[in-house]
Amino acid sequence: MAHAKAERTLVVIKPDGVQRTLVGEIIKRYERMGLKLVGMKMLVPSHDHVEVHYTLDPHWIKNVGEKSIESYKKKGLTPPTDDPIKLGKGVLENLRKYLTSGPVIAMVWQGAHAVQIVRKVTGGTEPLSSDVGTIRGDFVLDSYQMADSDTRAIRNLIHASGSVSEAEKEIPHWFKGEELMNYRLVQEQILYDVNLDGLLE
Repeated sequence: MAHAKAERTLVVIKPDGVQRTLVGEIIKRYERMGLKLVGMKMLVPSHDHVEVHYTLDPHWIKNVGEKSIESYKKKGLTPPTDDPIKLGKGVLENLRKYLTSGPVIAMVWQGAHAVQIVRKVTGGTEPLSSDVGTIRGDFVLDSYQMADSDTRAIRNLIHASGSVSEAEKEIPHWFKGEELMNYRLVQEQILYDVNLDGLLE
């Protein structure tokens, strides 16, 4: 079984993150946690690439539609439709427009509990309700209410894999095997070495 330090996760800084010149700040947050950057590229994804990304999970469209309907009802609002598939397809179309509107930075981060750590540092999907101290909580003021009223995707700077199994599907969609680096950082001795051997001369 692989050591926990080998866990990897996908992070995509979305067009709004690039346009707001927050790339360095976002990278710094993950680096400070002790994660290791093992792959990075800048690209403008195609519509098809974005669609495949979100539908790697065949239930994604239905699930996101159901969550949207539930969110409308919690706020005391009437959803535009009670059909989760139709609503999910609308969400996907908004995401396609959003993620193809400009360059994005795709990255793979590695380290113990990488998926969970990145999600914690990034904050919740809705910036308005994200905790202060998270990337979204500190740098974005968007909300579901604004996004819905403008018929667009929520602008939340970052996509981060939601689970280890999701990361395992998403990483090969964005990166070829040879684009990911295997190397050692000096700080890994502090983070993972059992006895901290070799610190003293």
